[in-house]
Amino acid sequence: MEEGKAYIESGILELYVLGQLTAQEQAEVEAMAVQYPEVKQEIDAIERAMEQYALAQAVHPAEGLDQKILARINSEKQSTAETFEVPASVPAKASDAIVVQLNRDDNYETKVRRLRIALAACVALLVVSAVALFSARTELDSAKDQIAELSLDKEKFTATVNYMKQTNAALQKIADMTADPNWKFVKLAGTPMDPKASMMVYWHTTGKHVMMDNRKMKLPATDKEHQYQLWALVNGKPVDLGVFDVNADSAQILVSMKDIAAAQTFAVTLEKRGGSPSPTMTQMIVAGNVSI
Repeated sequence: MEEGKAYIESGILELYVLGQLTAQEQAEVEAMAVQYPEVKQEIDAIERAMEQYALAQAVHPAEGLDQKILARINSEKQSTAETFEVPASVPAKASDAIVVQLNRDDNYETKVRRLRIALAACVALLVVSAVALFSARTELDSAKDQIAELSLDKEKFTATVNYMKQTNAALQKIADMTADPNWKFVKLAGTPMDPKASMMVYWHTTGKHVMMDNRKMKLPATDKEHQYQLWALVNGKPVDLGVFDVNADSAQILVSMKDIAAAQTFAVTLEKRGGSPSPTMTQMIVAGNVSI
């Protein structure tokens, strides 16, 4: 009894049902089944369980497939009948005919069950493979999303670093200006057109450089048809120093304009986009004198 139980627990019976054993091993299992009834019962139970699983996992054939198979068989039968010739040695009398009896294999049903079980195992393996492939693809898509997110974060970080570098460089330049007496800091105040408007212009008297400070620019935003234009008043005559737009989100603190060798006053007017050859005095929004 104990030997039969141990034999059952060894797992060899499952391999026997699946047809995975050698001829010698199969003979050993069959001998054990004869000797121990519980082994025979276990084999029957495994076969029934796998048969039920095979039926549950069976794939239904396509509609009309049975008719196609029967038509093919009938066609082959008809072809065989047309080409078959009766040998001259066939007995003339029915009593002289040789009767061949086809003995059905006693293990036929068992083999059919094993074939069904093997087919079910293949189907199950295919399902598992499909699930694994779907899972792998899902993980791959997730990894791609993470890589894209990391790449976006890297771009944002790079942009932030570049912004900080530009800002630090501009702030350092402004700090250096205070130590150079040739730099003039000209504050432009609002006019009746907009009393709250203001901005700051930096002018290097010997280098002729003119720059505006974006941080200290308080001007109304322009539309698509207009721009601001910076002017320098030189001996009573206005000189164009270029046009610009208000951009509060710009990372560029210092905005370079046209050079000027001499100036007594700086002013800004609102002009048509592209600038004007002469300032529209009624549209002057800020102005400031250069201190000596």
